[in-house]
Amino acid sequence: MASSVMRWLERSTTAVAVGLILAFLIVPTLLVIPMSVSPTSYLRFPPTGISFHWYSAYFSDQEWIAATLFSLKIAGLTTVASTIVGVMAAVALVRGRVPGRETIQALILAPLIVPHIVVAIALYLQFAPLRLVGTTTGFVLAHTVLAVPYVVLIVSAALTRLDQSLEMAALNLGASPLRAFLEITVPLTAPAIAAGAVFAFLASFDETVVSFFLSGVENKTLTRKLFEDIDFNLSPIIAAISTIIVVMTIAIMGLGQLARRATIRKTGTN
Repeated sequence: MASSVMRWLERSTTAVAVGLILAFLIVPTLLVIPMSVSPTSYLRFPPTGISFHWYSAYFSDQEWIAATLFSLKIAGLTTVASTIVGVMAAVALVRGRVPGRETIQALILAPLIVPHIVVAIALYLQFAPLRLVGTTTGFVLAHTVLAVPYVVLIVSAALTRLDQSLEMAALNLGASPLRAFLEITVPLTAPAIAAGAVFAFLASFDETVVSFFLSGVENKTLTRKLFEDIDFNLSPIIAAISTIIVVMTIAIMGLGQLARRATIRKTGTN
């Protein structure tokens, strides 16, 4: 009896602690939503009324739209580049015999550990002489460096769980290595590849520090413009844009989950 009570207390304590931590992380994000519909010209909680004026101001402002479209463009190109590079790197690390595998893997995952301010300074010093600062190419290269580790981690985990005998069977039946990869490995790891692509997109779209260093006078990402307005023109339009970003992020994650479930039903894999 005493042991069951202790277990119940442990589970209850753990549940309460987890709930408090989640509330601490989520509540500030949720508070942005009511602040975005405030009729006042300054951030206020709770709002004195409901108005969608700041959403209208965002969609009618050419600078905000240009920054949003530029961020979407960079994130899309980064997703394609990082997914291709990340999948190839994961296959090489898991299936290949690469000398110094641990060192290479550590270097690939370094952007997840090294502070982004250090990465930003290093990239700026390298890109400035090459005139890549403020260019689409420079942004895609920099964001790909930051996004590839997510793809490598997720796809490597999927490849580790994948039964290699399936690929070997395809090779024994006469398939070329490329055909075996495209028709066996890719379909079976498609959920992981899709998840890696989603994380790569979000890592690029939400990136702030590196974008701040690489943005030019014209080509500014949405996060760079958000920081500028926070410094010089703090208004509820910031909350409106933040709400849109939160909703978009949740939608993308949901689509990724739907794609994963559809692929699982199609291939019969977990």
